[in-house]
Amino acid sequence: MIEVIYNAKIPTLSATLASHLSNISLKASFPKFVRKQYALGIAVFFAASTADASYAKLAKKAGLSHETMNEIIKKVVKYESTTGSYHTKNHKSGAYGRYQIMPSTANAYAQKLHIPKNQWKTPQNQDKIFKAILNDNIDSLKRNGIKISAFSIYGTHQQGAGGFNAIMKNKKLSKQLERNLRHNLPKKLSRTSKAHLKKIWMKYWRKRFS
Repeated sequence: MIEVIYNAKIPTLSATLASHLSNISLKASFPKFVRKQYALGIAVFFAASTADASYAKLAKKAGLSHETMNEIIKKVVKYESTTGSYHTKNHKSGAYGRYQIMPSTANAYAQKLHIPKNQWKTPQNQDKIFKAILNDNIDSLKRNGIKISAFSIYGTHQQGAGGFNAIMKNKKLSKQLERNLRHNLPKKLSRTSKAHLKKIWMKYWRKRFS
């Protein structure tokens, strides 16, 4: 039998986790693997709580409520990896993971965050990289005077901060940006003429992130 005493008033992650683990009373005969699984579950729970708190900081920076930011992140994950799996791979573009980050982008942020290049695909590091990208995208939107919304947050994630700014400022489409826009539209809409491509892309994604 497991007896757990919960102390919700301890403020820090390490202190709270220590409180939980130190207050687990187990019979000597209780299987060791069960104790390990319980400890792992507690650690995952508090790691998730910490991640949630970091989104609260980004929400404040963006001028959005914490709840709104959480809903936006859920939508980003839905449209990027569908299931939210950290192992989703786009064989056509090479994008990988829960947030469908390009390897070149992931490697650049891994270096910035002091993450070994061969470890960026772990769930924890994917989350760290995504938050860093999100933070930079929010900065870009503010710097360029673009309203921060679900649409603009997703648009910068999908097309990159520079690409999204070019779209919103109606700049001339580069060949790469044109390919990216077509790639991120349904087959029928992807055949839109170049002259109307930006408008169609914006209309399509605004509707999904309204």
